[in-house]
Amino acid sequence: MRFVKAAVVAASVALVPGAVAAQTSTPSTSTRSGTQQPPVAGANSFTEAQAKDRIEKAGYAEVTGLKKDDQGIWRASAKQGEKQVNVALDFQGNVVTNP
Repeated sequence: MRFVKAAVVAASVALVPGAVAAQTSTPSTSTRSGTQQPPVAGANSFTEAQAKDRIEKAGYAEVTGLKKDDQGIWRASAKQGEKQVNVALDFQGNVVTNP
C-alpha cells in the first residue's frame, strides 16, 4: 500500500511543471517584463538629491553629472577609491557600476 501512495505522489509531482525547479532556483530580480539584472528599468521616484545620497551611501564619492535617463535609471560618474567609474541607480535602490 505504501508503494502505491508513493507512486501516486511521484506521478502528481511529475505532472506539475516546475514543481521541483521552483524549489532549487536561485533568487533574481523579477519585474513585470521578466527577470533582469540591475540596473532595472522602471518608474523611478528618487529625487536627484536622494539619488546622490544613495550612491554616496553605497561607497562612492565625488558624484557628478547625475541625470535620470529615459528608462528611469539615475546615471552618474563617481569615484570608487581612486578609480573613476560610471554608476547607475535603479528604481529599486540598486546601485551598480556600469561601463
